[in-house]
Amino acid sequence: MKFALVNPHWSWEGSTYFGSQAPVVPLELLGAREFLRRAGHEVLLIDAFLLKLTTDEVRVQLEGFGEDFLVMPTANSYLFWRCPQPELRVPQAWLRALTTGRTHRPTTVIIGPHGSSTPIATLNKTGADVVLRGEPDSNLPLLATTPRFAIPGCVWKENGRVMQASEPLGVVDMKMVSHLDFSDYPIELHTHKHHIFTPVEGLGAELEFARGCPYACTFCNKTQFRNKYRERDVAEVVAEIDALMARGVTYIYFIDEIFGVGKNVRTLLEEIAKRPSLSIGFQTRIDLWDEAGFDLLGRAHCISMECGIESITEQGRDEMNKNCKYSTERITELLVYAKTRIPWVQANLIKTPHDNPEEVRAFQDHLKANGVWVSEPVPMFPFPGSPEYVTTFGAQPDDRAWERAHEFYLNLFADKGFSDIQDQQPIPLPELESACR
Repeated sequence: MKFALVNPHWSWEGSTYFGSQAPVVPLELLGAREFLRRAGHEVLLIDAFLLKLTTDEVRVQLEGFGEDFLVMPTANSYLFWRCPQPELRVPQAWLRALTTGRTHRPTTVIIGPHGSSTPIATLNKTGADVVLRGEPDSNLPLLATTPRFAIPGCVWKENGRVMQASEPLGVVDMKMVSHLDFSDYPIELHTHKHHIFTPVEGLGAELEFARGCPYACTFCNKTQFRNKYRERDVAEVVAEIDALMARGVTYIYFIDEIFGVGKNVRTLLEEIAKRPSLSIGFQTRIDLWDEAGFDLLGRAHCISMECGIESITEQGRDEMNKNCKYSTERITELLVYAKTRIPWVQANLIKTPHDNPEEVRAFQDHLKANGVWVSEPVPMFPFPGSPEYVTTFGAQPDDRAWERAHEFYLNLFADKGFSDIQDQQPIPLPELESACR
């Protein structure tokens, strides 16, 4: 069978999304391609975002390929599945443009965070035939061989009715994720270096060492995918690193939910330390590290580390179920030490009633005086895949979950304006998606 995996050309005008707007490596599609090829299928992967392609240009390629399945994500790479844009405007428009009027209409398949938490709404909004909930990598090949009711996380339309497979959702055995084949991926066009704010020569790329997180913080949008912690084989990750370095990559950002959890990450860092022309970045928790760990990160040429501190009080961290083992004093001490080994150290805060604004300011001033960048406390978006959604609305997400969360978030700012990281005026979700109906 033929599978086309298309990363659309993303745009976020009017969105609440404030993540990176540069192309990042579509790891979910590259990983799925490996599973599909292993199962004997023919795969065409098109990164329209990186290549700046239009729907007309992609459609020409698809008509020449004649795919049986057209697969599209609803967020820009696994990296942003945890904090995606609420709207489905881009997948809506692209699926319609790539399928309308074609002689051979493929089965259209949506993957990503929206379908994982609200599959029926996602089917209806995008017009897709199938939604795969959870991680799709190893389940996509089953669409060609297995009844849909037997595919974990599969939701589909049949004679106008929505059908759902039983639980569980898609979860990948990470030991089966071999090193990704970048040989026909245009990595030379990938100039973006994620979370780097000073010039670094060479190309950037993203990789994953592990998926999931053993913690259950209330704000994290991961309960429907990438939830259980799993590591890849170090040798497979190192093979990817070497393949990318041979193509000119000098900086790698690990997209792991929490980099540093497993014991094998130390082995990986020792391997990276042997490659002096490579630098790395990642997001982590401060309480996974100590001074010796930061010394190792320094030897492994870590140049960017982002830590979710969330609250400056134990009460605030407990309210968000952080389960942090360090006191605020120890957190502060370690952030300052980390800055002596890592050029960019960032501490992120979330707005909580437990934190006194004057004490927050003092915390920020002390860390900034020692070179650590500290965010302003920002309100949480109650993503439908997060525990925060259930706490906020008192129910599991339904087909209006994204609209409800979006309205709630906009109302938080109705009187006082948006936060410093929200650099554009968001517009209501129905209005964002209405142009595609």
